[in-house]
Amino acid sequence: QLQASGGGLVQAGGSLRLSCAVSGRMFSWYTVAWFRQAPGKERELVSGIKWGGDSTWIRESVKGRFTIARDNAKNTVYLQMSSLKEEDTAVYYCAIAASNQPTSSLKHTDFASWGQGTLVTVSS
Repeated sequence: QLQASGGGLVQAGGSLRLSCAVSGRMFSWYTVAWFRQAPGKERELVSGIKWGGDSTWIRESVKGRFTIARDNAKNTVYLQMSSLKEEDTAVYYCAIAASNQPTSSLKHTDFASWGQGTLVTVSS
C-alpha cells in the first residue's frame, strides 16, 4: 500500500515536499515513482527511484527543481519540489512497479500499486 501526503497550496517560487509511505514487502529492483495529472491532461511520469541502490530518474521539465529521495528505514520516498511554477499544479500520485527496467522506459500501466494522490496547487 502507498500513502501520499504533503500537497497543498503554495505560491509560485515556493517549495513543497511530498511523501510516499510504502507498506508491504519491497525488493531492491522495484521502482517507486511519482506521477502527476493536471486537469484535462494525461498522467505523466515525474520521477522515479529504485528501492535499492542510487538509480533515479527525473523528467526534463522539472530537472533542477525537483529531487527524489528514499529513506528505507522509514519506508518513505520523497519528492522535494522547489521553484514551483503554476504548470506544476496537479494531483501527484506515487506508485510502485515491480520492474527492474529503467524508470524512463516504464509506462503507467507497469505500475500495479498506486497511492491516493495529493493535490499540489501553485498560485501566481
